[in-house]
Amino acid sequence: MTYLLLTASVLGIFSVYGFLMRKWLPVRPLLGAAVVMLTLTLVFDNVIIGTGIVDYDPEKISGIRLGFAPIEDFAYTLVALVLVPSLFNFLRSKL
Repeated sequence: MTYLLLTASVLGIFSVYGFLMRKWLPVRPLLGAAVVMLTLTLVFDNVIIGTGIVDYDPEKISGIRLGFAPIEDFAYTLVALVLVPSLFNFLRSKL
C-alpha cells in the first residue's frame, strides 16, 4: 500500500467524521490552529527527515515534497485538527 492511498483513506474517513461532528468544530479557531500546526509540521518534519531520523520509501510516496517532507505526512496533522477539538467539545457537552 502506498502512503498516498493510506492518506486518501484516512482523510476520506475523517472528512465524513468532520461533517458529522461539524456542530462541535469551531471554524475560526480551527483555521488559526491549522496555520500554526501545519507550519510546525513543516518545520519539524523537515528537521527529522533531513537529519535522517525518519525516512520514507521513495517507491511508496507520491513524490510531492515540501522540503524533505512528503505531502502525505501532513494528513496526520489534519486529522488531529479535526479529531481533538470535536471530541473535546463533544465530550464536554456530555458531562
